[in-house]
Amino acid sequence: MKMSMRISGFQASPIRRLVPYSRQAEERGVHVIHLNIGQPDIKTPREAIEAIHAYNEDYIAYGISEGELFLRQALVDYYKKYDVELTADDIMITTGGSEALQFIFTTLCDPYDEVIIPEPFYTNVSTFAASAMVNLVPVTSRIDDAFVLPSIEEFEARISKKTMAILLCSPNNPTGHVYTRDELQALLELCKKHDIFLVVDEVYREFCYDGQSFTSILTFPEYRDRIVCVDSFSKRFSMCGARVGAIVSYNKEVLSSAMKLAQARLCPPAVEQVAAAAALTAPDSYIEAVREEYERRRNLLVAGIQEIPGCKVSRPRGAFYFVVDFPVDDAEKFALFMLRDFSWEGNTVMFAPAEDFYVTKNLGRTQARIAYVLNEHELSLAVKCLEEGLKAYRRKYCM
Repeated sequence: MKMSMRISGFQASPIRRLVPYSRQAEERGVHVIHLNIGQPDIKTPREAIEAIHAYNEDYIAYGISEGELFLRQALVDYYKKYDVELTADDIMITTGGSEALQFIFTTLCDPYDEVIIPEPFYTNVSTFAASAMVNLVPVTSRIDDAFVLPSIEEFEARISKKTMAILLCSPNNPTGHVYTRDELQALLELCKKHDIFLVVDEVYREFCYDGQSFTSILTFPEYRDRIVCVDSFSKRFSMCGARVGAIVSYNKEVLSSAMKLAQARLCPPAVEQVAAAAALTAPDSYIEAVREEYERRRNLLVAGIQEIPGCKVSRPRGAFYFVVDFPVDDAEKFALFMLRDFSWEGNTVMFAPAEDFYVTKNLGRTQARIAYVLNEHELSLAVKCLEEGLKAYRRKYCM
């Protein structure tokens, strides 16, 4: 039977679509080092796990569509650490940051409207936009420029009558770039000029390195009507499977409109909201220790890959990803080779080919997104596997 033309146009996620090959490698006895996905190996806060163990309701009932008040109020207190003043009514709890982005596309845009986005970007945004029939309009950032924000003139040149918003991620997935206060201010002025929204995914806000500070879009109250923030517990507290996120906005019309979608899906996860609220009670030392650990992992992996002949890396300033340009003809072909045809002392590496992190055709074909969420032993082993794998691949395909 024929599937819909809409779903046929969706891309399979480059983060997960090679999983069958990694499973086949593991069935052959090969140890696969997963640099393809941001699944931390750091423990979830003890407070969150204990809250799940202590959950003793007789049944798990429907909750309220905007999320439980105790969690929204806990987030109000959390945001004060970033000099952000909110009320619980400024927050909607979602089923992960992914649902938040889906709600935002549908709430802000009609079919065939446009959202401007710097590329490369988190690849699943393409699917969220396509499901809402929204066109992504790219502004290209480049590895040779450390993926800094393209000029405001480049953004303005892409604004049309169909433009509804600009979408950022800071700290950025996949590049690790952290946008500055001046960059955000300039974009907000542009959004005000053209009466559009600025949406910022801030799920990695705790993870800034080299002494760089983070600026939340919520610290610009003078632009409050056009600010929408996406948040999530997944990465901050190693709670990826809990699927708890949030939309945060001072704009009441945005939230009341998104409520129609929230009510249709009934409510966000009940037990996980209890765990999320408990995670927010973890001491500041938990987050600081996690940040320090990721910075060490970044330093090790970036330095190691930079030593591999022909590899180009932009040093990330935040999150826990970076983009590498490999000396190959096609990064996806190389990824398949690593999983199907190669191992070094019983080990190989899986990564996410980066071409689908771009809208512009033929960009990113030799690039990959790398996640440094594993322990230092695994990362050191990954460097050696990539070095030896590149030698073997180039001997087979590039000579």
